[in-house]
Amino acid sequence: MSTEFIYLHGFASSPNSAKAEYISSCFAQANIKLKIPDLNAGDFSHLTITRLITQVASEFNHDSTPVTFIGSSLGGLSATHLGQQYPQVQRLVLLAPAFGFLSHWLQRLGDEEVQRWQQEKYLMVYHYGEGKQLPLSYDFVTDASQYKEEALQRSIPTLILHGRHDEVIPIQQARDFAQKRPWVELIELDSDHSLGNVMPEIWQAIRLFCQLP
Repeated sequence: MSTEFIYLHGFASSPNSAKAEYISSCFAQANIKLKIPDLNAGDFSHLTITRLITQVASEFNHDSTPVTFIGSSLGGLSATHLGQQYPQVQRLVLLAPAFGFLSHWLQRLGDEEVQRWQQEKYLMVYHYGEGKQLPLSYDFVTDASQYKEEALQRSIPTLILHGRHDEVIPIQQARDFAQKRPWVELIELDSDHSLGNVMPEIWQAIRLFCQLP
């Protein structure tokens, strides 16, 4: 049975991000269809991980076609939770997956800013896909806090590609995740969170791992 490949872009990003476009062009050259849903769904302000998972699952959960996810940052984190919930998910490729992102992000914002966000309900966030500041509901935090990495125990063949100089999600997060799960392979790259300087290596790793032509 042929596999369905789905790319999940990162937080405050879009299907037109540099990574999404590069990987999409590689798939096109290999003559393989790659789906890239827009996870903003026309309403970034009310994004939650639950909404994202529901949206993506609605694309594939009507039949038993095996699914391989390639997920970047928050898309990578969401892909692991989709894999935990849906048996069709047979493989995961995670690019700088956002493990532990909530604690890192809230720490960077500081207690005062987080309290203000909670009180005012919205925080202005720079959206790279839109190229401007957009409000994000505090529901995003409330929802995200229920998704625990300890729950991710389904042994799906998983490849993590993470930059050693990642300034958003420390590589230690990926190391800890892989160390406790023998089905996870971690490749450390000389890069930052964007992984922009190592895209050819990433494509080679994806090809090998997914056994693509």
